[in-house]
Amino acid sequence: MGEVEPRKGTNDDAMGFRSCLEEKMRHLVTIAGMLALTVFARVPPIHAQGNQVDQLIRGRMEELRARKRLTVEGASIAAVNLIPRFYEQRGFQPAWTNPGRASAFVQFVSRMDAEGLDPEDYYYGTLKGLLTRAEQPGGLDPAQRADFDILLTESLIRLAYQLRFGKVDPVRLDPNWNFTRSLGDKDPVQTLESAISSDSIQSFIEDEIPQLDYYDRLKKGLARYREIAAQGDWPVIPSGPALKTGATDSRVALLRERLRRSGDLTGTAGNDAGPFDEALRQAVISFQRRHGLTADGVVHKEALSALNVPVQQRIDQIRVNLERARWAFHDIHTRDEFVVADIAGYHVYYVKDGKIVFDARAQVGKPYRKTPIFRASITYLEFNPTWTVPPGILRQDMLPKLKQNPNYLRQKELSVIDRNGRTVDPTTVDWKSISSRGFPYQLRQNPGPNNALGRVKIMFPNSYLVYLHDTPSRDLFEAPKRAFSSGCIRVQNPLTLAELLLKDPTKWDQKAIQGVIDSRKTRRVNLPQPVTVMLLYWTAEATPEGVVEFRDDIYGRDRKVLQGLKSHFNFSIPLKTTPGPG
Repeated sequence: MGEVEPRKGTNDDAMGFRSCLEEKMRHLVTIAGMLALTVFARVPPIHAQGNQVDQLIRGRMEELRARKRLTVEGASIAAVNLIPRFYEQRGFQPAWTNPGRASAFVQFVSRMDAEGLDPEDYYYGTLKGLLTRAEQPGGLDPAQRADFDILLTESLIRLAYQLRFGKVDPVRLDPNWNFTRSLGDKDPVQTLESAISSDSIQSFIEDEIPQLDYYDRLKKGLARYREIAAQGDWPVIPSGPALKTGATDSRVALLRERLRRSGDLTGTAGNDAGPFDEALRQAVISFQRRHGLTADGVVHKEALSALNVPVQQRIDQIRVNLERARWAFHDIHTRDEFVVADIAGYHVYYVKDGKIVFDARAQVGKPYRKTPIFRASITYLEFNPTWTVPPGILRQDMLPKLKQNPNYLRQKELSVIDRNGRTVDPTTVDWKSISSRGFPYQLRQNPGPNNALGRVKIMFPNSYLVYLHDTPSRDLFEAPKRAFSSGCIRVQNPLTLAELLLKDPTKWDQKAIQGVIDSRKTRRVNLPQPVTVMLLYWTAEATPEGVVEFRDDIYGRDRKVLQGLKSHFNFSIPLKTTPGPG
């Protein structure tokens, strides 16, 4: 303040004026101090409240370490090892001190339904409620701040883990699952710290989502089918005689509406009240092809059953296969090279540099001889292979037929080999008295056009004795559903796949391969580098054009995956993830 000019008058007057002014200033300071004490008695200083939050987080972590369980805002913590270590390395200070970052993360959680996941698995409702309270005057008290911080961290761990590895543990559904579930060299604590402090937590987490086109196309398919569901389910078509060209059945109008809803019948083609016309027949064919049915344009019993599957069931089918993609593709990248045998889809394809360079029909295991799901490496090919009858086929197929017809071996061109490697005349063996247990022979088929393995087998050594191979039963590739084998995968056009795997067109073109086959001599050829092969099970996938294709769940696997997706996430996330058994 500037100096106060005294009134004109005596010095005593000036001194009295200054004394009065000073007294008033002391009074104002006293009042201001009392007000400040009143305010700060109700609202602790920031540093004091922060220390209190630290202590509360410490207490929560001590409880979690001691009891291996903790409930925060009604939610059970799953990361019982990782979260205590994370906060301990931070000196128990809160991690989510940037309000904008917490808000962005909660918003990201709200969009998890686009991945086929449930936002409530990541406490979306609870986090949203706490975030709303935090943004209001007065905000959260220290206990709520501690809980909010811990719950955000748990949600992030859970979300990143499930986007990378899936929500459902595949080992629980199939003990032989051997795909890795490992973070590799990443330190989980440091990864978590980096995620929370990153400029874009959304971009950081999105890196955990499978990057392959298969996954992205199927996500778009999920959005499309949810749009259909938002308009109500498509109509149910009553049973009755087959619907085909020329039919005037009252169900034809319903069929048109049903196929329009799914996009198989486009525009306004056809008269709704008119007979079954060519445009409708083509729409039926489109639908049949998408669902792995005989594409004859006739709505028979099988097609009618597929038409009447509710749209929500198709949505669930897509969600199940997005989950399978998270299991299988978390460590597969766009530029990787791999072969996929799609069991439920009955086809084999080879991917290089993000492009499918080979795609062919396949025959897979019958429902009672399921082709297993696993991952391995193709290391060599065998041209003109011999075939030794495996124990399962010997027990279930060969011996029963031999007991009824001793000429069966001759008809199938099978030789009988004893334990010393000598060929035995099958007519000298009393087949009726022989059991599969301790069977003293091998039944072997020499190379040739009728060999069960055809002209080539593609080998990836595994405990199931399963591989890709040719077959003399090529007519079976024309069937829409091709579960005909005893577990191995029969491939259409396998010599083309063999040429691609050998990667040496000057030495191993089709002419050179045919020369080896014509020799009828068995020859092993090693691949220049091993190629990953994955035996997978897709009951829904989307084409590059965005058309979703559905397949029958031939081995009955979808139901358990869907149950897992709909259930609570109830197992602990380990500090270090490990490969599955196998």
